[in-house]
Amino acid sequence: MPATAFDEIYSGAVSTAGKSPVKLFGQALNGAIIATGYAEILLTRALRAYGPEEPVNFPGTAYFLPVIASLSGEKVTRLGELPPILNRMRHQLKEELNFSNALLCGEATAYAAEIIEALRYLRGAAQHVPPWTGFLSDPLLRKFGIQLVDWTIPGQAIIMGRARSGADAVRIVRELQAKGMMIFLVNEVIEQLLEQNMKLGVDYIAFPLGNFTQVIHAVNYALRAGMAFGGIFPGRREEHRDYQRRRVRAFVLQLGRIDDVKVATHFAAIFLGFPVICDTKLEEEIPDWYVSHPDYENIVSYALELRGIKLKTVEIPLPVNYGPAFEGETIRKGEMYAEFGGGRTPAFELVQMVREDEITDGKVTLLGPDIDQLAEGGNLPLGIVVKIFGRKMQEDFESVLERRIHYFLNYGEGLWHVAQRDLCWLRISKEARAKGFNLRHLGEILVARFKDEFPAIVDRVEVTLLTDKEKVEQMLAAARERYAFRDARLKGLTDEAVEVLYSCTLCQSFAPNHVCIVSPERVGLCGAVSWLDAKASHEIDPSGPNRPVKKSTPKDAVRGMWQEVNDYIAEASNRNIEEVNLYTLMDKPMTSCGCFEAILAIVPEANGLMVATREYTGSTPSGMSFSTLAGSVGGGLQTPGFMGIGRSYLLSRKFLKADGGLARIVWMPKELKELLGEDLRRRAEEEGLGTGFADKIADETVGTTIDEILPYLEENEHPALSLEPLF
Repeated sequence: MPATAFDEIYSGAVSTAGKSPVKLFGQALNGAIIATGYAEILLTRALRAYGPEEPVNFPGTAYFLPVIASLSGEKVTRLGELPPILNRMRHQLKEELNFSNALLCGEATAYAAEIIEALRYLRGAAQHVPPWTGFLSDPLLRKFGIQLVDWTIPGQAIIMGRARSGADAVRIVRELQAKGMMIFLVNEVIEQLLEQNMKLGVDYIAFPLGNFTQVIHAVNYALRAGMAFGGIFPGRREEHRDYQRRRVRAFVLQLGRIDDVKVATHFAAIFLGFPVICDTKLEEEIPDWYVSHPDYENIVSYALELRGIKLKTVEIPLPVNYGPAFEGETIRKGEMYAEFGGGRTPAFELVQMVREDEITDGKVTLLGPDIDQLAEGGNLPLGIVVKIFGRKMQEDFESVLERRIHYFLNYGEGLWHVAQRDLCWLRISKEARAKGFNLRHLGEILVARFKDEFPAIVDRVEVTLLTDKEKVEQMLAAARERYAFRDARLKGLTDEAVEVLYSCTLCQSFAPNHVCIVSPERVGLCGAVSWLDAKASHEIDPSGPNRPVKKSTPKDAVRGMWQEVNDYIAEASNRNIEEVNLYTLMDKPMTSCGCFEAILAIVPEANGLMVATREYTGSTPSGMSFSTLAGSVGGGLQTPGFMGIGRSYLLSRKFLKADGGLARIVWMPKELKELLGEDLRRRAEEEGLGTGFADKIADETVGTTIDEILPYLEENEHPALSLEPLF
């Protein structure tokens, strides 16, 4: 197979290395022969045991065997389809030792590893006990989607092998976590970390995949990102390689002994644009791609530099680690030292815009007892008041900044925070307390992060923490008055009442042709960007992802089309999309990137729509799971009848206004119905559907097929059945 223009990028590095690393290329060839040979043995055994018609798949994905699907376009579903694919890979192994052939050895090794792993999952045989993960499902891919595309997760580190000691392994992983990296772990390093009581798993964005061949699950995760977010169709091999090199900022840290099969695996990484850094001395190196760096003190910073990952970090003097890796950490009751709010005690959070003479920059005040005066397992009231002064600060931004408290506090190791306003709930772990964490550190986190995250609108920050019950209750009443004032203001904030909408192109780092249009009555499909968020973001960074799109008289007020929006969309989508309607999914709907919280899909037999959420992994009346649906609508595609949305859009007064609105919803997961709760019932009543409308919506307890849910809808006289046909 001739070298492509893409391979020239790598060949240039080899030519600058002086003497060609033929021994390294020979190891890649030997390793690929061993890997494909082992895969052939296991595949032959499986065919004898189960036959060629045996289904083969990974759980929870719409991308078949993702490495094979993305690179070749072959959608493998049966065991008998694998031998010709493996034979093709074996035939591309050439004895001529050069860089291009070494890359092909890497590709063949990736195919072999995926086949070996797929065989492990036959008939659901592969079982993983947490924290081991094995294959990572599509919902997990999308769970971290927004963090991947906005570079909160700046890159991916794949750690293979065994560190020199358990303490060294912990040091490397903790530094990567502090940098916010997504981490994939393979082989003995997992045991080393667990022996050191290191917390691993999905909650920490540190995935212990398993043994050696399971490293392929890091590769298929990255390749699915190209299909899910980048809109790259299966089989476009060179586009996938280019996307991985440019946009998925991954690298491999090889710790400990290296053999031929590992070298072949390393070339699989290089084939996709991921450099390999080894902690042992190498006889041969390839500058920028296959290098040795034995010094653990700076191996992480060296790897980040080599991969071109530049981080803007803010130093906060804390006794615990701090970074996005700890956002998903759960602190259970037995691990808790103290808790605040959550119905146990009164609690609230409030951001206030103040005048220049009403604030002392950087000041943190605690009024009431600290946790060192609290017995283990106890609780206290808590009020968090953040004063903000900024020359460009606006009252409308208070709620935007207030929501950031949740993220800022959750990034602390040993801190767990949910909800906001007067529903907030905070826990501090025994481990964090033992390291010296106290309540004043909460204030220091907020001072540092608000100034770092919002430098254009925040000039000064002061934080007051209240734990005295009388003071908390007194200030809580004032906070609720402020909440009510904001809510009244937001109710008047309609699409018609504003002169500009806002774009969001944040996801274009992963989905180049996708553009969100955010309006007061339509949140971004990730659920994280409201109109006010976008407005604040534009003030912070006028050349950033959120740009004002002025609008005049609509071309179609019912469907929600404006010529100015079309003009912007056409340019921002690289001319892939010419027109967009905001209030319908049947005609030129907004595109989706892959970070959506939920998917709307037409259910024609019921003349309605269903909602699937990322959290729901079962079947749906559309005949497709969330993962399968997501594979059809993501990547910047415009797909009439299907659309990614933020969950709160279901409660909007503009929700699919042209299609009949909320009355069209005939099915949603029970978890979503419970989450929307009273808000859903209130919206239904406002729409004239009655307070009992929510109970007319079917869920998985009623059924997951149209034959199961249609009698229920008819019996309950669901309004969708009497609306005008969607088609």
